[in-house]
Amino acid sequence: VTVEKKEGKLKGYQDVMIMDLPGIYSLSPYTLEEVVARNYLIGERPDAILNIVDGTNLERNLYLSTQLAELGIPMVIAVNMMDIVEKNGDQIFLEKLSKEMGCKAVSISALKGTGIKEAAELAMQAASSGQMQKSVHTFDKKVEEALTAIEDQLTQVPEEQKRFFAIKLFERDDKIQEQMSSVPQVEAIIHGLEEAFDDDSESIITNERYSFIASIIGKCSKKTSRAGMSVSDKIDQVVTNRFLALPIFAAVMWLVYYVSVTTVGTFVTDWTNDVLFGEIIPPAIEQVLVSMNCADWLQGLILDGIVGGVGAVLGFVPQTLVL
Repeated sequence: VTVEKKEGKLKGYQDVMIMDLPGIYSLSPYTLEEVVARNYLIGERPDAILNIVDGTNLERNLYLSTQLAELGIPMVIAVNMMDIVEKNGDQIFLEKLSKEMGCKAVSISALKGTGIKEAAELAMQAASSGQMQKSVHTFDKKVEEALTAIEDQLTQVPEEQKRFFAIKLFERDDKIQEQMSSVPQVEAIIHGLEEAFDDDSESIITNERYSFIASIIGKCSKKTSRAGMSVSDKIDQVVTNRFLALPIFAAVMWLVYYVSVTTVGTFVTDWTNDVLFGEIIPPAIEQVLVSMNCADWLQGLILDGIVGGVGAVLGFVPQTLVL
């Protein structure tokens, strides 16, 4: 879990620098991770984005992908955990995903190390192409008209970033306004659309994004219908039951306490204190010290101080390990 960005070189390509940004689900500046990632993408403008998404939860991860596409930076989508997707019998159609998102999509498995080299090479190709990433998703006609009206006022923003800045201004993003030398007056546009949709501006954009994702998710993926529940689901149904959850929790806590304090933990602790540090280690060390004609005060320091002190502390370790 990284909060700061990490930099390194791509193995085998000394001239290729990789910036590892914190894992996020959105470019909205609500967490430190999102602020760090967004500031780098806007301010540093990398040559390409390798967008790693979770294939087992594609719909949620495509939300961030739509935001990244609006930055105008060449992007490659790497669908991770494809081995688990296939194991579950599900399918993700990468060619259709590429078409709908307007960028290359490739499958990888970080766990097995497959597809990573291919994804990196595609990202390098995208960076060297010099082509601006185009946002292929569109919102409701009224929303698009409002965003176009805001874009027309962004005279000091680079062309490839205008849509991103327009959306963030529409969402009343304070941190984006702080980065602009001149903030256009768009409140009338926002207020008019909020009246038309009977919702706040940020929720309007959120709903529009998920509407777009819902319109393509069926084309890009296919989930196998599973008869019945898995073992994990059946267990969850019992242990998270609204009536049984707390009694089960109390029973588990009692069982852990009973095992650690009155049975296994106590037996091992008593053996450690009475046998290991009582009948085995001290006599053996004393015999060595006596054979060396060690002074009585030094024997006392070692046996009673060091060995006794360490034994007293280590006596609690078995119970701690059980817990």
